[in-house]
Amino acid sequence: MTDTPPAIDTSKPHSARMYDYYLGGKNHFAADREAAEKALAAVPTGRTGARENRAFLGRAVRYLAAEAGIGQFLDIGTGLPTSNPVHEVAQSIAPSARVVYADNDLLVLAHARALLTSSPQGRTAYIHADLREPEAILSDPVTREVLDFSQPVALMLVSVLHFVPDEFKPAQIVATLLGALPSGSYLVASHVTAEHQRAGAGAAERSYRGAGVPAQLRDSDEFAELAFSGLELVPPGVVLVSEWRPDRAGPRPAPAEVNGYGAVARKP
Repeated sequence: MTDTPPAIDTSKPHSARMYDYYLGGKNHFAADREAAEKALAAVPTGRTGARENRAFLGRAVRYLAAEAGIGQFLDIGTGLPTSNPVHEVAQSIAPSARVVYADNDLLVLAHARALLTSSPQGRTAYIHADLREPEAILSDPVTREVLDFSQPVALMLVSVLHFVPDEFKPAQIVATLLGALPSGSYLVASHVTAEHQRAGAGAAERSYRGAGVPAQLRDSDEFAELAFSGLELVPPGVVLVSEWRPDRAGPRPAPAEVNGYGAVARKP
C-alpha cells in the first residue's frame, strides 16, 4: 500500500485485508501479512480455500440472477474489491440488479468507489457497517433506498460467519436479517471448517484470535443449523464450496485443501 486512508490502524490485522492477501491482492499492510502468514503456516492450502470460496460466490450469484430470478443483493462482509464482485456478476446477467455492500473495515470504505460502478439500469451502494449490528444495516437509509424489501432479496454472508463467535449470538443475527426479508428471498453463506484437518485448522483459528481477529470454526452440521434452519436448501445442499455446482470439468481440490462449506437456500 502507498496511500494510507486516515483513521485506519495499520498495526492491527483485519480479516478483510488478510483475505485480500490470500487472494493475491495489494490492499493490505504488514500486520495483515504477518497474521496471514501465521495462518498459512498452519494451513498451507489457505490460498486455495480462499480462491475456491470466491469462485463459489460467483457461481451462487449467477444461479440467483439467471435461474432464481433474483435482482436484489445485500452483501455483508463484502471485503476488498476483487475480481467478479457481486454487482458485476449479477448485472452481467440482469443489468437492472441492485446491490448494497456492507463491511466494517475502513480500508474497504476507502475503496468503496470500486464497488459503486453499476450498469445504467442497476444500482449499487456501500455502507460502513458491522454484521454484529444487523438492525443498523437493515434500517440504514441507503439500504432502504436501494433495496425494495417487499420483493425477494439475496442475503450474502460469504466467508464471514466464522468471524462471529458464539458469544456474539450469530444465529440471532442471521434470524434478524432473514426476518426482514420476504418469502422467496435467498441466503448464500459459506464457512471455514476444521473437519478435514483438525490440527492445522485449529492452529490457524488460534493464530487469528492471537492477532485480535475473532474467529470460530464450525463443522458442517453446526454451520447448517446456524445459517439454514427453516430454509429450503438448493441442491446440492451444504457441501464443500468447490463442490457447489462446479462449472468446470477436471479434478478439484481435496477437502483438506478447501476447508470450507457453502450453500444457497430459499426462504419459504
